[in-house]
Amino acid sequence: MQVILKKDVSKVGKAGELLEVSDGYARNFLFPRGLAEEATSGRIADMKTRQQNQKARKDKERQVSEEARKLLQGKMIRVFASAGESGKLFGSVTAAQVADALKAQYGVKVDKRDVKLAEPVKQSGSYPISIRLYASVQADVTLSVEIQQNA
Repeated sequence: MQVILKKDVSKVGKAGELLEVSDGYARNFLFPRGLAEEATSGRIADMKTRQQNQKARKDKERQVSEEARKLLQGKMIRVFASAGESGKLFGSVTAAQVADALKAQYGVKVDKRDVKLAEPVKQSGSYPISIRLYASVQADVTLSVEIQQNA
């Protein structure tokens, strides 16, 4: 019997896959638990349409991230922080601050988890960082930490 999985099933397949399983397994396990539905011609067509839409959406996201990478590659991101006399910061510059600075300076929205700092930034100066924009797309930029002037 052909079924379309609604959810991931361990050792069987992932959600959205079209599989051939035994009648008993489908009727006694998959259907009662809501893990799968019988594969009719209409459902197969719907599944293919959903997969095409999902692929188009992923391609568009990748294209947008490639454009963002071209915009950001090699650029400098300026972050201002309070510091003591020796240039040592009060605290450190966080990935969230870098993400906010990216949005403010270049209009690129990035999640703070996608900002990769090699080590905590606790001194003013320039630091190379990488920003993950998509699964295999990343931009290498320079983080410039400058001391905030209090007037």
